[in-house]
Amino acid sequence: MPSELPSPGAALELQRRALGVLTEMAPAAVELGEVFRAAGHELALVGGPVRDAFLGRASNDLDFATSASPDETQTLLARWGDAHWDIGKEFGTIGAKRFSPEIVVEVTTYRTDEYDPTSRKPVVAFGDTLDGDLSRRDFTVNAMAVRVPDMTFVDPFDGLTDLARRVLRTPIAPERSFDDDPLRMMRAARFAAQLGFSVEPGTLAAVVAMSSRIEIVSAERVQVELTKLVCGDEPRRGLEVLVDTGLADHVLPELPALQLEIDEHHRHKDVYQHSLTVLDQAIAQETGPDGAVPAPDLVLRLASLLHDVGKPATRRFEDGGGVSFHHHEVVGAKLVAKRLKALRYEKQVVKDVARLVELHLRFHGYGDGAWSDSAVRRYVTDAGPLLERLHRLTRADSTTRNRRKAQRLRESYDDLERRIAELRAKEELDAVRPDLDGEQIMQALGIAPGPVVGRAYRYLLERRLDRGPVAADVAREDLLAWWATQPESSSS
Repeated sequence: MPSELPSPGAALELQRRALGVLTEMAPAAVELGEVFRAAGHELALVGGPVRDAFLGRASNDLDFATSASPDETQTLLARWGDAHWDIGKEFGTIGAKRFSPEIVVEVTTYRTDEYDPTSRKPVVAFGDTLDGDLSRRDFTVNAMAVRVPDMTFVDPFDGLTDLARRVLRTPIAPERSFDDDPLRMMRAARFAAQLGFSVEPGTLAAVVAMSSRIEIVSAERVQVELTKLVCGDEPRRGLEVLVDTGLADHVLPELPALQLEIDEHHRHKDVYQHSLTVLDQAIAQETGPDGAVPAPDLVLRLASLLHDVGKPATRRFEDGGGVSFHHHEVVGAKLVAKRLKALRYEKQVVKDVARLVELHLRFHGYGDGAWSDSAVRRYVTDAGPLLERLHRLTRADSTTRNRRKAQRLRESYDDLERRIAELRAKEELDAVRPDLDGEQIMQALGIAPGPVVGRAYRYLLERRLDRGPVAADVAREDLLAWWATQPESSSS
């Protein structure tokens, strides 16, 4: 962490940015502040919107803190907004929305959080001062506020200085802050990834000392923070915080385990560093919102980070000093599925990430382009809707420093993509189906719906992948020849 104070010029630049952003927010914020003041209550804009204003970022989702009770807040927001909700009322939070111009607000009663060592959820206690409320925030850069309607800046913990320094520091002693809510340790890593900030040494030391405390936090809450971290602008920074502090040992142990493994190319310090590089390179290939893989893509990023987690379990030392990791993609897919399920990720995310891990080595059998059309079809069919992500993961997995080898790999994959495009144009490759559908199969064989139809369908699909499309009468002859070899055919 830089020891010097930010220059006056840096502080003035932050204030200039904030003034521009807050001016845009001001009409709605001031109006809401006047509503609360008329009812005898305090209201202040807090947290991320204030921090982001100093970073030059505007938001239509505003967070406020108030001296009003949740019931009083609900009454006031019902008058102010076009819609309101009380889904967070037990934590003191009421939400509201205006449609024109669109703005969403959440107003929370001043509070303090405590953590029962035997519970996975924070215990909420309402407070009575803004400074007290700000003291329970995770970091000083999130513990700044703007009182409304008079737009008075409040910074009791010198968060503006830390913002200028790009440093994360807790408002109170970090040991107390992390004991109250251990998830704040994960947030340190998440904000490092999202904002590119470093963690102040005393705060970092407390995370190291208390990392095992994260185990009391529910998997669902951990998963939310991990997702935000991975989808941040600089996930590598956040992941390094997780690993260096020991937090990853408790929430994603497969990642630090990679530090023990030397990769088979001997080009990297360890597979851990290789995996972070692959993640960086995959992110560089994400597209804009109208592209094939819009950024940030959680599935691609998780697959890139975890694609080699099967290596520790499959490492073998070969004669002559080599190292092999045979079938690490299969073992890794199983480990990834198990970990993501434990973190309560959605089923589709688990399935997709595990499938990409399983497929990430498939291209390396392509060699000098000797694959048959059948092999290319199978590559596309096996990837299915994940093909564009698989393209990016495979390209990102090349981290060799040998320029000639890297060039050969790029050219080989370019060639594979060209062949895929050619076959796609000829054969509707993205929707490969047998040349006969289920109804046609039953009619040709004179059978009713049942397991045999599925077997026949799979047989014709294999034939389709092997030889490409054929006319229906050719497919029917092929089906009848197959049917003659099946035991059921003699009884039909």
